[in-house]
Amino acid sequence: MSKEKDLDLGHGMFGTSGTGDTSGFGGLVRTTATYGSSERPYGGYFDEVADDLERAYPDFADAIERVVVDRGELTLHVKREKLVEVALILRDKLLFEMCLGVNGVHYPAETDRELHAVYPLLSMTNNRRIRLEVSVPDSDPHIPSLVEVWAGNNWNERETFDMFGIIFDGHPGLTRILMPDDWRGHPQRKDYPLGGIPVEYKGATVPPPNERRSYR
Repeated sequence: MSKEKDLDLGHGMFGTSGTGDTSGFGGLVRTTATYGSSERPYGGYFDEVADDLERAYPDFADAIERVVVDRGELTLHVKREKLVEVALILRDKLLFEMCLGVNGVHYPAETDRELHAVYPLLSMTNNRRIRLEVSVPDSDPHIPSLVEVWAGNNWNERETFDMFGIIFDGHPGLTRILMPDDWRGHPQRKDYPLGGIPVEYKGATVPPPNERRSYR
């Protein structure tokens, strides 16, 4: 497949407007590129990883939405219902023994794909690194937990749930890990209000960001 690029023009620090942003970046305009599948050859060991996965996993074509090589990184975009199967094959057959956690990302402009979970994988045996990425809609933010595959993901999945609201089905104890249990909302989402609490510092009070003066 040919590489496709769709450009999305975002305004404001987090791609939003009218949020009361007083950080000085409210006028920022950025361009976001969304890529389709990369063309072969991928380069380096990436082709070998893709070939080995195809041979080891007969449902490769149905499970992998696209393969993207960008900035020297290989990312496999996986359907959420196939995530555990792909993870087991990568761990047991391709020897990616370690998952370095999971990172949440929020793209409000990607309709029905607003929430992303990104898993960096490391093969210590072969000295190789790749990434898995799963996209789900904000209206149905469920992704299977990988704690049974890589136990070290326990706290990382809790943090991603806490900060982004992604629900990891099958997690042994999916509770908040940074914010109080009764906290409303998920602070690292781009639609989260830029609020705050007054902080006293050496006798002076620093107001929350949304109450500071604008520099526009």
